[in-house]
Amino acid sequence: MAGNSSEHDQKSITKNRYLPLLITNYFCLFLGSVSSTLISKYYFLHKGSSRWVSTWVQSAGFPLLLFPIFLPCHLKCTPRKPFTNFTPKLLILSILIGLMLGINNLLFSWGNSYLPVSTSSLLLSSQLVFNLILSVIIVKQRVTFTNLNCVVLLTLSSVLLALSPAHDLPAGLTRAKYFVGFFSTIGAGLLFALYLPMMEMIYRKVYCFSMVMEMQLVMEVAATVLATVGVVWDGGFRERRVFDKGERVYWVTVVGNVVTWQLCFMGAAGMVFLTSSITGGICMTALLAMNVLGGVLAFGDEFGGVKAVSTVLCGWGFCSYVYGMYVKMKLDIDEKNEPTGDSDHQAMEMVQIVTPASVDNCVR
Repeated sequence: MAGNSSEHDQKSITKNRYLPLLITNYFCLFLGSVSSTLISKYYFLHKGSSRWVSTWVQSAGFPLLLFPIFLPCHLKCTPRKPFTNFTPKLLILSILIGLMLGINNLLFSWGNSYLPVSTSSLLLSSQLVFNLILSVIIVKQRVTFTNLNCVVLLTLSSVLLALSPAHDLPAGLTRAKYFVGFFSTIGAGLLFALYLPMMEMIYRKVYCFSMVMEMQLVMEVAATVLATVGVVWDGGFRERRVFDKGERVYWVTVVGNVVTWQLCFMGAAGMVFLTSSITGGICMTALLAMNVLGGVLAFGDEFGGVKAVSTVLCGWGFCSYVYGMYVKMKLDIDEKNEPTGDSDHQAMEMVQIVTPASVDNCVR
């Protein structure tokens, strides 16, 4: 009974702080997503060459999660102690998903090392397609015309980028390297799309935001262990000697990447817990447009005809999806209000039935 009461109290606390948590997590996601992508590309542009280091920085910021885990208890904001009711099953699931996240990070690093930021961001929008398909399978998301339209448009966008002419490629990027980056980025989008509905399923058994951060900590520790093995095998951080901006800027770049990636993943986990995997995927897809713009402004990425059409298709697909969500929400609201309307309608029918017929019967 005490355990159930504690869970109920934690759910109430989370519910009362829903809006501040939602705003904070989206801000972290916004800042982390845009900054981490640009800093990662900066690293590769200035002779940073280790894809394992780029993978390592995406999860090595896990100690920062100790603040949202332990601070609320320390400040007496909640009576719950960290890792209370964190079962062995949750631990094993977190480790396995963390290893999958580590592979996802490696694929992203491969893609980002070859492709311009604007191209990789457009390709990552395909995660919304995978997210929808996997949500249908895992969390029984319903397929509608607007969802299907989104899938078709985003798929066309990716195909256009795959078939872009050789003269549209950046200088020094061969067709072979382009396709390595292309399929690595698509793979990263697929794995991250799998990660989102899986986390939504697990979060249904999690009753407070602190537990989400605890799971995220375990996942990122597992991903960091995997990446650390790769970094050691790849020769560590020796590339700092050839980084063309100097060692000091190299370490600032690495630390900046660690912090911004942590903000990104923490925001993504919070958004899935507070809303749903689909909503989290939509929010991240919307931010990819900022990454496209950032790539053009920060690094002078070319924005030719193929990429412009691809961007329009992405925007169209995204708007189609958001419109579908709006229509679904409106229908849900109407359905909730329907019983009242039905009862009123039935009452009117009863009046119409009772009035003339029954009066005649009574008179007779």
